[in-house]
Amino acid sequence: MYTELKTYQIIIALLKKYGITHCVLSAGSRNVPFVHSIEEDPEFHCYSVVDERSAGYFALGLAQELNQPVVISCTSSTATCNYWPPVAEAFYQGVPIVVLTSDRDPEMLGQWEDQMIDQVGMYDRHVRKSVNLPIINNHDDEIYCQRLVNEALMELNHHGTGPVHINVPMKSYNNSFNVKTLPEVTKFDRLCLDDSDALWKEKIEKLKKAKRILVTCGQNSFVSSALQESLNEFFKKYNSAVSVEYMSNIEIEEGLNLNVCMDARYVIPKKVKEFLPDIVISFGGNIFAGIKEQFRKFAGEFEHWLVQEDGRVVDLYKSITTIFECKPEYFFQYCVKVADKDQLNDREYYHGLKNYVDSVVYPDFPYSHVYAIKEMVEKIPSDSILHLSINDSIRITNFFKLNPRIKTYANIGTHGIDGCLSSFLGQAAAGNKQSYLVIGDLAFFYDMNAMRLRHIKNNVHVLLINNEGGSEFYFNHMWKDEASDLHTTARHHTKAEGWVKSNNFIYLSAHDKESMQEALKEFMRSDLDKPVFLEVFTEMKTDSDVIYDFFDLSRPKDVQSETIRRSKEFIKATIGQEKAQKIAGLFKK
Repeated sequence: MYTELKTYQIIIALLKKYGITHCVLSAGSRNVPFVHSIEEDPEFHCYSVVDERSAGYFALGLAQELNQPVVISCTSSTATCNYWPPVAEAFYQGVPIVVLTSDRDPEMLGQWEDQMIDQVGMYDRHVRKSVNLPIINNHDDEIYCQRLVNEALMELNHHGTGPVHINVPMKSYNNSFNVKTLPEVTKFDRLCLDDSDALWKEKIEKLKKAKRILVTCGQNSFVSSALQESLNEFFKKYNSAVSVEYMSNIEIEEGLNLNVCMDARYVIPKKVKEFLPDIVISFGGNIFAGIKEQFRKFAGEFEHWLVQEDGRVVDLYKSITTIFECKPEYFFQYCVKVADKDQLNDREYYHGLKNYVDSVVYPDFPYSHVYAIKEMVEKIPSDSILHLSINDSIRITNFFKLNPRIKTYANIGTHGIDGCLSSFLGQAAAGNKQSYLVIGDLAFFYDMNAMRLRHIKNNVHVLLINNEGGSEFYFNHMWKDEASDLHTTARHHTKAEGWVKSNNFIYLSAHDKESMQEALKEFMRSDLDKPVFLEVFTEMKTDSDVIYDFFDLSRPKDVQSETIRRSKEFIKATIGQEKAQKIAGLFKK
C-alpha cells in the first residue's frame, strides 16, 4: 500500500517509469511516506544507512558500480545539510544521484517550526537541476508536480551525468498508507540527435497513424529557407494543419491564423473539442493565440511534442510527452525523409479548421482602433518590418491579412509594455527597410524617451492608438468604476504631439475615418525626409465594444451559450454596462 500523499505517489510512479529503483534511506519522520511506500513495493531495492553523510557516499559508490542512478532520502532540517559533502563529490565526478529531501509546510519557514530550515535550492551550484515541488490541492498542481519531477530526472544524464535535487514540502505528517495503486503519470521522452534511429522512428510511426496533427509555430525572428521548405513538405505528407501568426514569420500557403476563432471571447469549449488534435507539434517562442488557453482545458487528451533546440521543457499546453532536442528544420526534414513514398496529407483536418477560420464574418468596422489598425497594416508593402506592442496591437493585427513578406516582431517573450518603442527603433536602425510600429498610449508614454535616440532614421513610421488609457482592461472587463479608471485603466488626457514634433518627426493625427484616410496617404510614403508619427484618437469603451461586436457577429452558437449571451445583453441594456459588471463581480466573489 502507498502513502496518501499525492506528491510522493507521483515521485514513486515516475521513478519506476525511469527505471530508478535503488534507494538509500536514512531514518526520520518526514520521509516515512516515501520510505514505507517503497518498502512495500517489490520493484525497489532499499538500503538503510542512518547517517546522511555516509548514506550519500554509500549511494555514490552504489551508483558507480551499478552504472545507474540511485535515490537518497532523508527527513527535513539539518539532516539535509549532511548530504552536502557526497552531493558535491557526485557533482564533480558526474555520478547520477537523486537527492530527495522531505520538507515541512512552506508557510512555517522562519516561524520557529520544529526541524525546519530553508531547503529550497540548497545544493543549487552542485546539482544539475533543483526543483521544489508544490503541495498538491488540485489537478493543475498534479500536472505541475509531474513536470518538475520529470525535469529533474531527465537531467540525471542530459549531456553528461550528475546529481539532481527534489525538495518535497508537506503540510503535515501523514501516516496513512491505504492507496492500492499509483496514479497514471507521463514520463517525458527527450530525443537528441545522437539517439538511435530506432527511437526516432518509433515516434514517427505514431505520427504516421495520427489523423489530426496540429503544428503550432511560435515567435521567430529568423526563419531559414530550410525550415520553410521542410515544413511545407511535412504538411504535404502528414495529416496536419499548420497554425501560424504573424510573429512566427513563417510563409506557408496553407498556414492558418487561429487568433480570432480560438479567442476565449469567441470560441466555445464544444468547438475546441471538435478540432482537438491527436498530436500538437510546437516550435519557436511564445504564441499569442488563444489556442494556448483553450487547449489547456483539455490537458492530457492529446500529446504535445516540443521541438526545442536546447532541450528545455516548455509545457505550453500542459500535455507534453516528448521533447525533440534539435532544430525544427532537422525535425521536419527527418519526418519527411522517413515518410512512406505514397504518404499524403488527406487534408480532412486541415479543411475542417480552414472552414472554421473562413466562417469568421468581417463587418464594415466603425471608426475605432480596429478600423485604424486594419487600414494601416493592410497597406504595409512587402519586405517591410512591422513591430506590434502588446495585447490589442497584436490581437487586432492578427485579425487581418498582411503581405506575407512582412517581418513581424513583438515583445511577447515577457509580454511587457516597457520597451516596445525602443525595440522597434533598434530593428529599424539595423537596415533601410520601411519599418512600422503599432503601439498603444500606455506603452508609448512608458517608453517615450526613445523618441530622442540619435539613431532614428527616415524609414520609421509610428502609429499611436491614443484612447486615453489601457483599453485592454475594458476589453477584459477589469473596469469597474471611476477608481478603476484611475488605478487600473490609468485614464489620462495626454497627447503626444508636442514631444513628437520636438524630436523632429512629421506629426499627423486622426479623429475619424476621413482624417484617418487622409493621414495615411502621407504616413505610408516611403520617400519622406523625416520619420513620421500618426496619432489616432479613439475612445476606450467604443474600442472594446467594436471587438466584442465583431466576435458576436460570427461566433459559433449553441442554444445554451446563445441564451446566456442574449440574457447578458438584455441585462446590460436594461441596467447599464457599469451596474451589470458590478453585479457580475458580486457573483464571482
